[in-house]
Amino acid sequence: MRGSVILAGAVLAIWTLVYLVTQVLVDPPLAILPTIGAGTVLTVAVVLGYPSALRGPRGRGGARVGGRAVRREERDRLEAARGVRDLAAAGRSVPLRSGLTPEAARRTAELLQPMLSGDAIAITDRQDILAFVGPGADHHRVGGEMQTRAAVRAIEKGRTVVVQDRAGLGCKVPDCALQSAVIAPLAIGSRVVGSLGVFQARMEIPPKQLVEDMATMLSLHLELAEMDRERRLATHARLDALRAQINPHFLFNILNTIASKARTRPDEARELLLRLSEFFRYAVRQEGHFAEFAQEYYFVRTYLSLEQARFGERLQVRYDIDPQVLTSRVPVLTIQPLVENAVKHGIADKKEGGTVRLRARVDPLTRTTSIRVSDDGVGMDPAVLARLMRGQDEGAGGDDEDGALSGLGSSGHAGVGLRNITERLETLFGDRYDLSISTPRGGGTVVDLRVPMT
Repeated sequence: MRGSVILAGAVLAIWTLVYLVTQVLVDPPLAILPTIGAGTVLTVAVVLGYPSALRGPRGRGGARVGGRAVRREERDRLEAARGVRDLAAAGRSVPLRSGLTPEAARRTAELLQPMLSGDAIAITDRQDILAFVGPGADHHRVGGEMQTRAAVRAIEKGRTVVVQDRAGLGCKVPDCALQSAVIAPLAIGSRVVGSLGVFQARMEIPPKQLVEDMATMLSLHLELAEMDRERRLATHARLDALRAQINPHFLFNILNTIASKARTRPDEARELLLRLSEFFRYAVRQEGHFAEFAQEYYFVRTYLSLEQARFGERLQVRYDIDPQVLTSRVPVLTIQPLVENAVKHGIADKKEGGTVRLRARVDPLTRTTSIRVSDDGVGMDPAVLARLMRGQDEGAGGDDEDGALSGLGSSGHAGVGLRNITERLETLFGDRYDLSISTPRGGGTVVDLRVPMT
């Protein structure tokens, strides 16, 4: 409103001046047309030049409104927004995504230096310097303890520390080139694990908001790295638990079978003993979480050959394996427990015995491997099946046979074996796998497993 009043006053003054000059001060007075033309030209010139003449030039002049503090705040805000966009664009490539290690810290510091416009960047854990890039690297040495009191305060207090002079920085080296800094803590949850420091070799401090935003984003990557580490540890623990759950009853039964054949059929007993050693060697020494299907297939065949030596004609086995599946990779120790359940809870409880079938296919279009284990045994109680499909677990870890690798028993146990397998599959694949159990009308049990190709 004030600007409009000023402009209107200026226009009025122009026309008053034009009237006085053209009509009063000159003799004879000018004609009306030249007078109006002169007034119009001067009015247009003032209106067009009004923004620069009365309010200052556009652009940098606008930044002067409100003084130096407004200019600096605006600049810091723009730099922070630009830096966050740059780091967000880096995404998963941020090295700290792999954890707070010296190598990851060094690469992160090098990545952040141009983003943060700092003379020096430091990343520390709670005690030592993990990375330092820029002036002062001669005494802020990687692997050594933190040289500034400000970094120690930021970690101990768990909040950002702003330093505006060399005395506040508290560097142990008197002639350190660094004079100002913003140091923000790095945290995993509520636990401070390190710090991010941005230093300047001049009195002007780095933009605080930008440094805090970067520290927050790096903390998020550290949390994700921690979650990955815990997930890997949990997966290893489940695999170790699965190895430890090899059914002692299976071992005792096979050893009894071997002992009974040692006198009458020594060659067969020796062959069974070799197969048993191969079975346990694979189960215990298999490294990693994946193996070629061909290896798992051999492991399953070894197990079933041992069971056939015990059950004789009561146990029949049928294989339907697509050759393309043999080179695909599947989770280790996943198929054998399902086959063991078919033998133990399907065929063993059926007086006349039955047949266990293993079928495997690969679908290159959906890039999945499908495995089916089925039997024509006694089947499964509907209540037990319902509990399994709901993911419930009853009686896990008892002293009976269901506490072993098996987990689908008709005795009412969901079993730690199936739960262990399911948890491992969830860890490895998330929701990209499918495990279903059904009981056909003709009897028996069918377990279908579908996993993505790796």
